[in-house]
Amino acid sequence: MAVYTRTHMCGEMNESLVGTQVSLSAWVQKSRNLGSLIFVWLRDRSGVVQVVFDQNHCSEDVVKLANKLRSEYVVNIKGTVCKRDESAINENLTTGKVEIFATELNIINEAQTPPIYIDDTAEESEALRLKYRYLDIRKPKIQNGLIFRHQVIRALREYIDEQGFVEVETPILTKSTPEGARDYLVPSRVRTGEFYALPQSPQIYKQLLMVGGMERYYQVARCFRDEDGRADRQPEFTQFDMEMSFIEPEDIQSVVEGAFANVFKKYMHIDLQLPLPRITWKDAMYQYGSDKPDTRFEMRIQVINDELQNCGFSVFETALQNNGIICAINVENGADISRKQIDKLQEFAKTYHVNGLAYIKVQEDGEIKSSLSKVLSDTTIANIIEKLHVKKGDMAFIIADKELVALTAMGQLRLHIAKERNMIDKNKYNLLWVIEFPLLEWDEEANRFVAMHHPFTSPLPADFDMMDVDPGKVRANAYDLVLNGIEMGSGSIRIHKSDLQAKMFKMLGFTEEEANTKFGFLLEAFKYGTPPHGGFAFGIDRMVMVLMGADSLRDVIAFPKIQNGNCLMMNTPSAVHEEQLNVLKLKIQE
Repeated sequence: MAVYTRTHMCGEMNESLVGTQVSLSAWVQKSRNLGSLIFVWLRDRSGVVQVVFDQNHCSEDVVKLANKLRSEYVVNIKGTVCKRDESAINENLTTGKVEIFATELNIINEAQTPPIYIDDTAEESEALRLKYRYLDIRKPKIQNGLIFRHQVIRALREYIDEQGFVEVETPILTKSTPEGARDYLVPSRVRTGEFYALPQSPQIYKQLLMVGGMERYYQVARCFRDEDGRADRQPEFTQFDMEMSFIEPEDIQSVVEGAFANVFKKYMHIDLQLPLPRITWKDAMYQYGSDKPDTRFEMRIQVINDELQNCGFSVFETALQNNGIICAINVENGADISRKQIDKLQEFAKTYHVNGLAYIKVQEDGEIKSSLSKVLSDTTIANIIEKLHVKKGDMAFIIADKELVALTAMGQLRLHIAKERNMIDKNKYNLLWVIEFPLLEWDEEANRFVAMHHPFTSPLPADFDMMDVDPGKVRANAYDLVLNGIEMGSGSIRIHKSDLQAKMFKMLGFTEEEANTKFGFLLEAFKYGTPPHGGFAFGIDRMVMVLMGADSLRDVIAFPKIQNGNCLMMNTPSAVHEEQLNVLKLKIQE
């Protein structure tokens, strides 16, 4: 038997193996020398077990070797599984009722002192952890995250396979179609001056697979977007991608719900109540100030336009005259919010581009305190209190501005207050669909409409007639899945007719020539019998992050990048040799 051959994993050691001869190959977690006894914690992916080197049971050579052991040495030990004395049982270890009395020891590889501690409780900077990510991965927390990620993907695949889907790989080197995030470009060596792009998603390929008659496709797809990083974004990420032919939205939604339910049942031990709730985009914005509402707590937004018509306060009246909105939330038991805290909340609201934040506080003794007392009548304030159901001990906040600006700011304030006041039940998992998004949104900088989802999303059939007369009011046949206020993924019924797709491109400001240059192959494909089809895609990284309660995507990805897209471990991106640039006929501009 080779010196590193195992019979068992460390975490498998238990009372059923007492008296068994075992061979374990693993890392030394720590070593403690008590003279006649040397205790070593041995760690592999499965867990930790205690190994005892007793000079009465080991040869002198084995004891000498054991004296050399240091943290992170890679070793093989052979020995006998023994039951621990009752007084020596370690309840903190799953293997804590047994220990291994070693008879042989081989040091496979020595190790220098690691620059980070291989311990979940260590608090090194993230930059140091990511620089030595291969050591960070040795920590149980990171390993468990990667294992859980594997289990989630396996459960998704199992369910989707049972629904008759076929996994198909689509190209990584594809065509640049700049809409949305920036592409990562790859220069061609054989076609000078021309470029591939890394896919932001397999969107067009999966639609072409529907044209090709595959009918039910899925893929665990690697995607790339050259955009600024955030805690829940990476420049490269993995999404679970699917597409179906001859369907309505409810068909794909049912499949997605079943896949999520399979994961929740197997690994979260939660039975999801299906079908999931649905809320329109408009209701989500008006009630929660977000198209990804967190419904784990109430404190819904209310519109108080009617109560403030002709109120005499110029800020409110101007907002209403400009077709704006006045919205409010009631923070139950919020009368304890201090003046200093109110000032901070006002500054917070202003970061979302509103002019200010007003408040009405009803104290426990019934006294009313308000920033509006000097500009609104007592009757008007009383009407607001009645509308918002503000009771003794409650506090209301009010914002007036353009519709989406005011609602978005209030939605963020709602979340901010809920987090500060521990109003969110972190053991809840609230999944819901947001439907009927606007098809288009106006881009002030580009001075044109852009697709809210992507250019291949079909309008709702009921809104086809508005495409030419009022495109801003056209609703999309689209749907997003939201979990605890985080977008899990999105999908839509696609456009499957050339004339409608051409009209969509025209609404987005594309000339016919531009549309043919970028998407001519798709328009051509639509001429040859395209089935109605739709699909969905959701981020694996984000899903695992939420289910594990992790703070960042970086906690659930093996080799993540930092916020600016750099990999600290490999020091990328990095310069390449000038000869490589010459082959590609590229030159770096200073």
